[in-house]
Amino acid sequence: MRKRFTWKTTAFILLTTSSLIVTAVVSAKQFGDWSAPVSMELTTPGASSDFNTPYNDGCPIQAPDGLSFYMASNRPGGLGGQDIWISSRKSTDDPWGSPVNAGAPVNSPQDDFCPSPIRGHGLFFVSRRPHADNCGNPTVANNSDIYFTRLDKDGWEEPQNVGCNINSAADEWSPSYFEGEDGQAYLYFASTRPGGYAAGGTDADIYFSVNFGPAQLAPGLNTAFDDHRPNVRKDGREIVFDSTRPGTLGGPDIWTATREDEYSDWDDPVHLPAPINSASAESRASLSWDGSQLVFGSNRAGVEGPAPGTTNLQADIFVATRERVRGPK
Repeated sequence: MRKRFTWKTTAFILLTTSSLIVTAVVSAKQFGDWSAPVSMELTTPGASSDFNTPYNDGCPIQAPDGLSFYMASNRPGGLGGQDIWISSRKSTDDPWGSPVNAGAPVNSPQDDFCPSPIRGHGLFFVSRRPHADNCGNPTVANNSDIYFTRLDKDGWEEPQNVGCNINSAADEWSPSYFEGEDGQAYLYFASTRPGGYAAGGTDADIYFSVNFGPAQLAPGLNTAFDDHRPNVRKDGREIVFDSTRPGTLGGPDIWTATREDEYSDWDDPVHLPAPINSASAESRASLSWDGSQLVFGSNRAGVEGPAPGTTNLQADIFVATRERVRGPK
């Protein structure tokens, strides 16, 4: 029997993460500028050379503890389409190991992507697998929905569809979870559902849900163009996402915005300059737990590939870093 996403599941997420989170009010102004991005394989001596391949490698994100790194790839060895792969290391001073396929039940014969690990061994991700909980339009085959699972001593639990407050008959993807200072759960994500920023538009918009309630458009982030793949810093005060809005170098490009607290609207988004962005496509940027690293996918010049039997370059994973800036006491 298929498990359903229930308040019990929600309570687990809230209790597990709130017991571990240390609130840190950190403004983007407390960081220096981003460094030039480099291939993920060049970040530490001895890092696996299997991070980037001639295939499509993207949706990168580091787990909160810094010991696991999640990504999506359609490289050989998966269960079908895009699969979620996980690299690990023993300590944050060690190099990243070779990515390993997460296997079933996380992966399926359909596309599984946009992993978002949270504290307490929980994992949000996106899947196009067939399911009985399709929200609103059972005639749509394999639309992308957001799921949740967690890792226990017996392995990954059967993933649960997070329900129709968040998922819809359209596509949802790129979940990003954090807890506010008030203890409420916030889930940001992208969707192509009707009723978005542009009346009658079919573009992607960024939404959020509080305590897994009804989805709301994120104020200050959306345009009549595609705005998607959000990732929010652990304190809810900084977001990165990619967009095809005017001002890109070739689009989609990575944009960022900050705000005073989780109750405030976002300030006007800022386009990250070259060499973070390029004339190629940059997508699904994410911030490390401490905010010092930015990882993203790009098919810019110099990536590996093309894959056998193809002519187009696929994405590789890149990382940029920044330093904390000490302010006055």
